[in-house]
Amino acid sequence: MTTVFGSLREQLQDAAVAFADGPDALAEILAGLVDDVDRALGEELEIFPVCHHSPSSALAIVRRLREKQPKVIYLELCEDLQPLLTELRNCQLPVALQAFASELDGHPQKWGPLSVVAPVTEASAEYQAIAYALETPDVELVLVDRSTDHVFQWQPRDEDRPGDADGADEPEPPGEGPPTHGEEVDLHGDAVGIEIGDLRPGFRELEEHLLHHGRVRHWSEWWDQYVEQPLVNADYDTYRQVMVLIGSLFRRLRPGEGARLDRDEDRERYMWTRMREHLASSGVDPSDCLYVCGAFHAASRVEQFGSGSTVPFEITPRTGTTWLYGLVPSSHSAIEAQFGLASGSVSIAATTFSRAVAGGGVKTFRLAGQRDGGKRATRTRKAVTRAAAVPALPAVADRLSEFLSSPPVVGGLDEDELLGWCVDIVRLARRNGYLASTADAIAIFETSILLAGMRNRARPTPYDFADAAVTCIEKDVVPGRRDVRRLCEILMGGDRIGRVGYDALPPLARNVYDRLAPLGLELDRRTVQRALLDIAARPELRAASDLLWVLRALLPQQTVRPVMGERRLGGTSIQESWDLAIGRDQRALIELGYEGVTVEQVLEQRLRRTVWAPQATAAVALRAVEDSLLYLRNPRFTDELGARAVGLLGAERTVDDAPEVLTRIRRLLTYYRSTPEGLPAWCENFGSTGYAHYCTLLPTAFVEEETGVRQVAAMLGFLFSIESLALALGCDRAQLEIAVAQSHPSAPAKVALLWAARFHLGSLSPADLRERSTELLENPLVVPAFPQYLIGFAQALEPVPALAPFVVEVLSKAFGRLPDRVLLPWLPTLITTLREEAGEQVPRLVREAGRTFPAGLAALDAWTPPWSGAASDGAPPVVVGTPGTGSAARSGAGDTGPVADLLAGHPESCDAVAGLLGCDAGWQALPAATAAPGAAELWELLTRHPEPAEALAARL
Repeated sequence: MTTVFGSLREQLQDAAVAFADGPDALAEILAGLVDDVDRALGEELEIFPVCHHSPSSALAIVRRLREKQPKVIYLELCEDLQPLLTELRNCQLPVALQAFASELDGHPQKWGPLSVVAPVTEASAEYQAIAYALETPDVELVLVDRSTDHVFQWQPRDEDRPGDADGADEPEPPGEGPPTHGEEVDLHGDAVGIEIGDLRPGFRELEEHLLHHGRVRHWSEWWDQYVEQPLVNADYDTYRQVMVLIGSLFRRLRPGEGARLDRDEDRERYMWTRMREHLASSGVDPSDCLYVCGAFHAASRVEQFGSGSTVPFEITPRTGTTWLYGLVPSSHSAIEAQFGLASGSVSIAATTFSRAVAGGGVKTFRLAGQRDGGKRATRTRKAVTRAAAVPALPAVADRLSEFLSSPPVVGGLDEDELLGWCVDIVRLARRNGYLASTADAIAIFETSILLAGMRNRARPTPYDFADAAVTCIEKDVVPGRRDVRRLCEILMGGDRIGRVGYDALPPLARNVYDRLAPLGLELDRRTVQRALLDIAARPELRAASDLLWVLRALLPQQTVRPVMGERRLGGTSIQESWDLAIGRDQRALIELGYEGVTVEQVLEQRLRRTVWAPQATAAVALRAVEDSLLYLRNPRFTDELGARAVGLLGAERTVDDAPEVLTRIRRLLTYYRSTPEGLPAWCENFGSTGYAHYCTLLPTAFVEEETGVRQVAAMLGFLFSIESLALALGCDRAQLEIAVAQSHPSAPAKVALLWAARFHLGSLSPADLRERSTELLENPLVVPAFPQYLIGFAQALEPVPALAPFVVEVLSKAFGRLPDRVLLPWLPTLITTLREEAGEQVPRLVREAGRTFPAGLAALDAWTPPWSGAASDGAPPVVVGTPGTGSAARSGAGDTGPVADLLAGHPESCDAVAGLLGCDAGWQALPAATAAPGAAELWELLTRHPEPAEALAARL
């Protein structure tokens, strides 16, 4: 064996002397390349070197498998992925084998969740080996690469998050990059990619040199031009020797001894150790085996290399991390993005493979279930007839010398093929909005030939054709969402997207498919489908509706999107419409299956993790309670979340989430009060705990600059709205009064809020409140800050809604009294501040203004502001009906209207209300200012809320 490549070794040494100053370094490298080839080919266990997603590798392994028919195939793939291989029968390629772990034990928690994917395409050597082993009786397939747990064990601990385990450490070379088109590039997410046969220069300078002299733009084009095309129809010896030579070249020219090289060598030690263990346990003859690995690892120089080595290697045990396994859809663009290939390179490789198979008469291997498009496959195993085994090659001939010394034989120009491309790309471009014509097709044809000639190519490649199409059609405008280069990729085979079949799905995904079956949709289709649910006519669809809402909460928004219908507390939809893209986003549904058996279980686990997380707040817990009520309907679990919300609220030391807490607890209280069971225990505890908690924090929140006006207003809103419940549960109102009395804010907005709180508690009369606002307008030093006071009054509408007439009054007085020189600079600040700080309260002010001011211009001249007569006596404005408007307006003392006439005509109900309120029945003695004690308050209540009286008048 040492003399097989003797002549080649001498030629390379002579070349090293001729091209270098001395024969030392270069001669050592060139001689080492020959030694690596000699060593790999001389191993008793036949090594088959491959490159990932390489048509020439796929064709070569098909020929070799049919010739040798090995009994055992050792494959470079994570050993714990072995059980997934049989499920490939139920899929439509390309798909990816995935290992997923969310709960880490032995790995840094900041790395989680961990995900590893190994894409598989039909035009790949690994798939052909898998299909041969699974479809041929008495053939064993053994995965020998390190487990997915070891992938992360061997990562440096100081990394924030592990990157691509097999990716290059060097920066991305010029002209190379992942594709940017479509959503399919995210099919693998942020998983670590595992590939077989990563052949690429280890440092940037070598790659740039090869690209420059090869007159190509990126590495994928160089590989296709100088390796793939010459080796597609090469014999087996030539293929093996060339691939090992390239792997040795890139291995020896890798700069330094880095961590990545150490991991690669550990992988080789791991694989040879596993293979020797299997040979020893099974007793199989190494000559009946085939070892399929990357060409980089075929040129290994580790001590454990070879089936006859006795050097041990200690394999560390796996960590306690629990790994879950499954298949996820993949695509050509996702593979390109995962491994940094040029856009369209995998599609071009698939096209090259199909053309070579059709032209060369090679019968490839294919799993039985994939012959029907990946649908639900039967479990019958079709045997491949095995002929008499062909012995291993008796000797190795030197094919490298001939291959390296003579140019590759490449076929001439295929005009029919190129013409077909040109015509099809013009047709495709016109469909996508380009103004392409027959002249453009001719121009593309000639330009492709011209570019191939400039690049020393005998025939135009798909890359030459794509460059010519971009030059002749695209010019400077892209009318649609697809550029011409993307159209060329579609023309060359498109971005094929895989699909995982029903039988290969996890139980959760199958459960979802079964429960959505009544909708009558093909959920595995990649198009967006519209589901119409007439629940009133078909009550059995209610279960499907419930499931869709749960999926809406768990999956990405574009996967399950409601078009019509809503899910809210206490409400049910009678008709719904949904846009479903479950087939397109199948990966997201599959990864849900790693978390539980049903979607309800997954949602429950997520809600529990959310509320028990270290950063959880009371608002987060209330949101989880609401989600539990909407989707799960599990009272015991909801009570558990509510109890957690009570605990979180009592432990909080800030009030940043007070607005959300107020909104959610109001909604939950309204819902529970409408149920027959009433308020649960946790709601009562939340009310009493929150009342005491916010009373304690209120004085501090008023004076702290970090606490905003909105948060203080939400605290007051909680205290005032929950007060009746808290007092019924044993809380003391004096605690709130003391908290307000101890508050001494200095910010204008918070001062206004404090006045509103004192007004609500009765310690500040309406006359005093009106007097203070008047003093603010009359003080020229305060007028510039008056918008801040208005913000406080506007925010006070949340805890004190009855203050709305007063806020309208203050605004009206400001616009009526301030001169233009003050008002004009002040107005923009007021508008922007209201929009930013109190935007949600502006509609309430507008409605109140609509009730206060006349509805038409004709009544405006005779209209008198209701506060003009009430300001002197300090009484609040009285609302009476405005003739001709049907809405209430303010009037002075002694005025009457339809409401007053109604009350005077039917006094019995008002006498009863007055009796309940402890007031004398002297309400008929108008005006309100001179009425009997308590009558003014009753009159104000009735006239401020005239809707019930007006409705009663309409009935009468």
